[in-house]
Amino acid sequence: MNIFERVAEHRAESDRLTWNGTFEDYIALLREDPTPAMTAHARVYEMIESFGVEEVGGHKRYKFFEQEIFGLDRSIEKLVEEYFHSAARRLDVRKRILLLMGPVSGGKSTLVTLLKRGLEQFSRTEKGAIYAIDGCPMHEEPLHLIPLELRPEVEKEIGVRIEGNLCPSCQMRLRTEYGGDISKVPVERVIVSEDNRVGIGTFSPSDPKSQDIADLTGSIDFSTITEFGSESDPRAYRFDGELNKANRGLMEFQEMLKCDEKFLWNLLSLTQEGNFKAGRFALISADEMIVAHTNESEYKSFISNKKNEALQSRMIVMPIPYNLKVSEEEKIYAKLIQQSDMKHVHIAPHALRTAAIFSILTRLKETKKQGMDLVKKMRMYDGEEVEGYKEADLREMQNEYLDEGMSGIDPRYVINRISSALIKQNLQCINALDILRAIKDGLDQHASITKEERERYLNFIALARKEYDELAKKEVQKAFVYSFEESARTLFENYLDNIEAFCNWSKMRDPLTDEEMDPDERLMRSIEEQIGISENAKKAFREEILIRISAYSRKERKFEYSSHDRLREAIEKKLFTDLKDIVKITTSTKTPDATQLKRMNEVIKRLIEEHGYTAASANELLRYVGSLLNR
Repeated sequence: MNIFERVAEHRAESDRLTWNGTFEDYIALLREDPTPAMTAHARVYEMIESFGVEEVGGHKRYKFFEQEIFGLDRSIEKLVEEYFHSAARRLDVRKRILLLMGPVSGGKSTLVTLLKRGLEQFSRTEKGAIYAIDGCPMHEEPLHLIPLELRPEVEKEIGVRIEGNLCPSCQMRLRTEYGGDISKVPVERVIVSEDNRVGIGTFSPSDPKSQDIADLTGSIDFSTITEFGSESDPRAYRFDGELNKANRGLMEFQEMLKCDEKFLWNLLSLTQEGNFKAGRFALISADEMIVAHTNESEYKSFISNKKNEALQSRMIVMPIPYNLKVSEEEKIYAKLIQQSDMKHVHIAPHALRTAAIFSILTRLKETKKQGMDLVKKMRMYDGEEVEGYKEADLREMQNEYLDEGMSGIDPRYVINRISSALIKQNLQCINALDILRAIKDGLDQHASITKEERERYLNFIALARKEYDELAKKEVQKAFVYSFEESARTLFENYLDNIEAFCNWSKMRDPLTDEEMDPDERLMRSIEEQIGISENAKKAFREEILIRISAYSRKERKFEYSSHDRLREAIEKKLFTDLKDIVKITTSTKTPDATQLKRMNEVIKRLIEEHGYTAASANELLRYVGSLLNR
């Protein structure tokens, strides 16, 4: 890659986006396509939609968020539909502050950062183009030039809605520079940029004694007062506050409820009427989406204060809980590690999953559903099937607690402990046990964890270890099975032949002697017992399999080994049981003979090629599983 060529191409692209004309040219442009005149809320919604939306299980998944936000599909769907979409259609929710409320490290800041980056990118597209009065410090919508009395006619003519008035600076320029002739007022295309303070404003609370309201609304330029003679002259005022610069885009309030009250009073008028007070001027119009974020304790303190009722009524509160899916939590850790300089340290398969299991267990609440423990609940939340429970049970559990996911271990703590495990000197790889050990060691250093919580968390570490033990044993046993899929299919076909004969009260033929014989009850039971099918339930289970085969046949689909989850599990467990002794002997012997050594090398090779291990991590896994099987 030629760096300077790429820089030149980027500059050329920026030049291509440049557009300058008059207000007359802008009106001609709107006659062809009125979308540049859309509101800030509509622009944010169109930006999200432009990345694509897909329907999954009756729910919408917005692709805009999926690269950075994991496991919050339900929260994001609610956020987009109930706020962004409604606000884009000019419903009353656009006159509300969007307050993202949730636990620390839950993704609130990431979500707002995504919106800001998305707006910057969207404004560079034709659909997201923004045009403003050239030279306006607030990048104002040019349609504000049209007098109030004429707006109904113009709206009807070009099919747009005009809201808001000219800022004081543009009012003066229109009078003094253009003699009131709006057709000559220059218009330019602007690109949203947080760095250049165009269309994005960010306000972060600091010391109330030193922070000034001017940070939000701009300030008087005292060096020019003697020149222009008045504090109410727009030329003697800097329209450079965050509310000024966020016009046409998004205004972020970081940790909003930590702000001094005087900074929030401006929002009362801005949200409801679309304007705010600055200096000695009339109300200044601003079209911007206000997004704030805070944690739960700050929010509870805020709503308990009666003085905040006016502002509270102007808020839409969206809970942003922790992710509750193991597979999605694993992606969070993988993403954060990928962004570090420790990518070269090999992380053994299932290590991040084990850490994720621990995290999710700390966030779940015990359900009242009979027979359902936290581990089963965790599996169902992650999309796994649990025997005896259906989709309706999952929905019932998801609606059981409104605040589920608002507490527990945060991803930041876990990634800190993973970092601690990664940073050890001369480390080639780390595994699940290394990470669990690091998490356990860090509990004593976690200031906010009580003694009771620590005991609970130690129990969850034990459960996560137990889950990892099962994964490790299954991985090794699977690697020991030569041509596993083929062996499984052979056993599967044999089982199907036997249950078909059993259910049809017919005989089977021996493939070698061609003799008739009864179905092999011993074989069928040895498989069914692996998943707890009782003697009384065996007939119903076998009939269910045949019904499933028939359904597949009607749809002209082949009933495969993996088509029935419980039967697949039973087949695998049966194969593993048959191999257990071989695995135990091979992995635990200190001086393996030639046959055992050959088998070990084959297993290690398979673990490396098919399961993503290194030679070191595969050897560690074999030693660990050997110790498990010998207990």
